[in-house]
Amino acid sequence: MQSRHLRFGKGFRPVFAVRKVQAAEMVIPPGGSEGGPDNYHRGADQWIYVVAGSGLAIVDGARRKLREGSLLVIERGERHEIRNTGHGLLKTLNFYSPPAYTDGGNPRPPGRRAARKRAG
Repeated sequence: MQSRHLRFGKGFRPVFAVRKVQAAEMVIPPGGSEGGPDNYHRGADQWIYVVAGSGLAIVDGARRKLREGSLLVIERGERHEIRNTGHGLLKTLNFYSPPAYTDGGNPRPPGRRAARKRAG
């Protein structure tokens, strides 16, 4: 068993990974954003749960409002951006399947499955 107390400090921080799933916390300040039109995960699906705040998700051009309690799934390969449209911090808990980041927060390359999918 693994356990961590989430602190939701600044920015993005991987928490830990177990086998094929990774958890991370992300905090976006008011007016800030993460991602953009060229941001996507080649080898992982991303599940975002909004812990606090409000924002906007733009996924492959589709817009979805985010608020406390929202759950959003961004499938591998979908280009996306998360914007904080509120007055307070936008705090999210993210899950990646399979893990998408190193412990230091750097993107991992896609696994063999994703590479086969691109090649086929």
